[in-house]
Formats: sequence, structure tokens, C-alpha cells
Amino acid sequence: MEIIGYFAAALIGLSLGLIGGGGSILTVPVLVYLFHIDAVLATSYSLFIVGLSSLVGAYKNYRRGAIHIKTALLFGLTSITTVLLVRRLVVPIIPHHIATVGTFEVTQQMLTMVLFAILMVLASVSMIRSGRKKTAPMQEPAAQAPVLKLALYGIGIGLVTGFLGAGGGFLIIPALVLLLRLDMKIAIGTSLLIIAMNSLMGFLGDIGQFQIDWTFLLIIVAIAVSGIFAGTFLGQKIPGAKLKQGFGWFVLVMGCYIIIRELLIH
Repeated sequence: MEIIGYFAAALIGLSLGLIGGGGSILTVPVLVYLFHIDAVLATSYSLFIVGLSSLVGAYKNYRRGAIHIKTALLFGLTSITTVLLVRRLVVPIIPHHIATVGTFEVTQQMLTMVLFAILMVLASVSMIRSGRKKTAPMQEPAAQAPVLKLALYGIGIGLVTGFLGAGGGFLIIPALVLLLRLDMKIAIGTSLLIIAMNSLMGFLGDIGQFQIDWTFLLIIVAIAVSGIFAGTFLGQKIPGAKLKQGFGWFVLVMGCYIIIRELLIH
């Protein structure tokens, strides 16, 4: 199973390099089901893996001029604050045993994975729909960013990243395109920088709360980063829309599997 897990780590990076998101949605399930890591610890590991991988991708986009720095900082201000508060103040106080309904026990791990699976289903629908749309022509960025809307989006992304360890690229990119009218390539690069900032700051908030296996983490990051380089290269050769749609269907199947496994098999 671990060999499959290492292959999946490459797929995480490949997706980040190709479409600027999506891959992070696989990180927690890969860590939990293939490497048998506790779900809460897996969300912390995911922050580190996704954060460093996205940072590499963001740097590559920055060198090509495909990042809107001002937008990333504005968006990231509220999301980073939210991530830190969630990881420091909320996650540590969530009990292992949450509730019992008849003979059905709701545990922290089960709730984490079910919520993550719901997020996967939502992400997959977003990717499938966007993969069917024709590429929109390049637009000029909005003269004035809707600050309140960006702040609310930032808080929402921070909650997703803080509780579930997911980057939230499938939510960030539509916000950048629709609210700020950024070109898709700029939105992808900017999304990677926002994901990197959120995830790494969230992981810093976990320092001292978990026992970290640094060797394992660095190996997974190295594999994921290799996937980003491959994804960036393939993105110049293969239509991203079709890849995004296909990956969306894969994520949908995985999300449904997790829901069935956690609610019916356990």
C-alpha cells in the first residue's frame, strides 16, 4: 500500500502543477488510508506537504510573471489569520469521541474524513464543470478589488484549510477569476501562492502539538515537488480543461468511497 501511496504523492504534485489545485484534496485520504496515519495528524502533515509543494509551484509561476502578488497578499491576510486560529485554538479541543447515536459512534477521525469526503465531492463537481467550459478570453484585472468579498472568501478558505488541511484551490481560483477578472493562468499561479501561505502558516501553528516524522514528510514533499515539475511541463503540451475534468471524476469516485467506508463499513 505504501508504494501506491508514493505514487499518489506524485499525482498530488502533478495536479498542482497542471491546474493549480485539486491535488491537495487527495493528501489526507492518501495519508490516512495508504500510510495509516491518524486523520487529525494527517491534516497537519497535509498542510506541510501541500504548502511546500505549492510554494515551489508558485515560485515557478512567479518567474514567468504569472502571479498577482497584491491579490495574494490581500486574499491571504484573512485566510492565514483564520487558519492559525483554527489550528491553535479549535482543533486541539475537539474530543476524540464526539457523540453516540444508537450503536453508531461518531469519532473525531470519522467526522474529519466524512467532512473531507464532502469537500472532495464539491471540489470534483467544480472541476468537472469548469473542465467543460470553453476557455474565456484574457481580461484586465478589476480596477478595485471587492475587499469585503475577498475577506469573506479568505475566511472560508481559512476554515477549510485549518480544519481539513486542504489548500482550497478549487474555491480560490473561481474567486480570483470571477471577482477580480484575472486571467486563468494568473489565477492558477496566484492560487498556488495563497495555498502555500495558508498551509505553511497552518503547519507552523501545529508545531509542538504533534510528534512529526520529518523524514517521511520530506520524502513525500520531494515526490510531490517532482510531480509539480512534471505537471508544469505537461500543462504546456496537454489541454488543461480535459485533464481537469478527468481528475474531477477521479476525485468524485474517491469522495463517494470515503463516505461509504466511514459511514457504512465502520
